[in-house]
Amino acid sequence: MQALLARAMREMFVLVSLALLSRVPSTGSSSDYEYAWSARGYLQSRCTEIPEDLRLCYGIGYTRMLLPNLLEHESLAEVKQQASSWVPLVHRKCHVGTQVLLCSLFAPVCLEKAVLPCQQFCESVRDACSPIMEAFGYVWPEMLNCSRFPHEEKELCISYNHTETPEKSEHTPACPPCDFEMSPDVILENMCASEFAIRAKIKKTKKENADKKVMLQKKKKAVRDGALNNQELRKLVLYLKNGADCPCPQLNNTGNHYLIMGRNVGKRYLMTGIHYWDEENAEFRKLLNQIKTYKCPTREPIFK
Repeated sequence: MQALLARAMREMFVLVSLALLSRVPSTGSSSDYEYAWSARGYLQSRCTEIPEDLRLCYGIGYTRMLLPNLLEHESLAEVKQQASSWVPLVHRKCHVGTQVLLCSLFAPVCLEKAVLPCQQFCESVRDACSPIMEAFGYVWPEMLNCSRFPHEEKELCISYNHTETPEKSEHTPACPPCDFEMSPDVILENMCASEFAIRAKIKKTKKENADKKVMLQKKKKAVRDGALNNQELRKLVLYLKNGADCPCPQLNNTGNHYLIMGRNVGKRYLMTGIHYWDEENAEFRKLLNQIKTYKCPTREPIFK
């Protein structure tokens, strides 16, 4: 994954540099490289270092970014707040170019002219990742409306190397909330994209149109305070959106406890994650302690 991203960024640098005869600014102060750009007008822009806590884009292949960015975020605080919501999607590995696409907008590389992603590249990522987002009750947001971006045949833009095969062989999400094991860091990110986390056993499941209805055994326990009150917790029924036929081995095991995460979408609670509850595992015990005290980034919902 990292090798593919690094290569994609190198190819982007070559393409943009040759086309624009541009230069990457020196490592001087963030105010040493100012110019104007904006699709809707002119904004005074500058280069600044990509901070380590901008997890979406730190280490992607370049070290300096434009502010304001191509989403018109004017401060690093705003960029970090908004970008953090996208980290769980990148971890889902729905497309090899997801991170490159997002960072081209959230943290555009410093060049003498800002370069947008190509419409075809955006569509490729959208088509691969939209089903993942829909499983969690989100839709592809208007801010990433691919029709707003240029065609690669007509205008210079950031393209995806179509000779690369999307990483289906490495990871093909079959049932997004339960299709793979996640590291503690990723589970915490997933929890922050959810509204509640509980400990429960599965009672049974059944198909309901295109969804899978998940009924839990009576005894449940909140792992972290969230959007559920006691009455809602007792009556809780979960759904896998568009998951009527998706494989989820965890749901077939009624004897184990699971760490289950979810969020309220409309009048339903969607399952956003399910992980084996293993208190004998030291790493899992550490994770439980982190969950109780972990402070999620303050951010606005951007999957609108």
